Amino acid sequence: MSGLGQLLHRLTATRQELDAADERRASMLQGATACAEVAPRTRAKVAGIVSALTYRPRGVAPALVAQLFDGSATIDLIFLGRHDVPGVEPGRRLVAEGMVAEEDGRRVMFNPDYQLIARSGVHA
Repeated sequence: MSGLGQLLHRLTATRQELDAADERRASMLQGATACAEVAPRTRAKVAGIVSALTYRPRGVAPALVAQLFDGSATIDLIFLGRHDVPGVEPGRRLVAEGMVAEEDGRRVMFNPDYQLIARSGVHA
């Protein structure tokens, strides 16, 4: 897109669209695949911001679900057997890597490896 086209887009886009574009750029800087492009049964690296946390009993084992948004889509990071994961909280940026699965029509990663991203953009 040309410079004029980018400026016009920024002037006419909603705040939500601008925030999503900013989040997608930040995710790409981490070398991550877009959440909208990850496929089930493949290993992927995703990055984004934790938009919500949910604790849910899952049969016998509890699970903490972190919804990770990267500007393109959301993926659920499911930490089995956990009530909390230190540092993983709404508003926190992180990079997660693991096997992608599909559960109830949503992309998920079970017990992914993750790195917290410091507010300044360096790894914590």
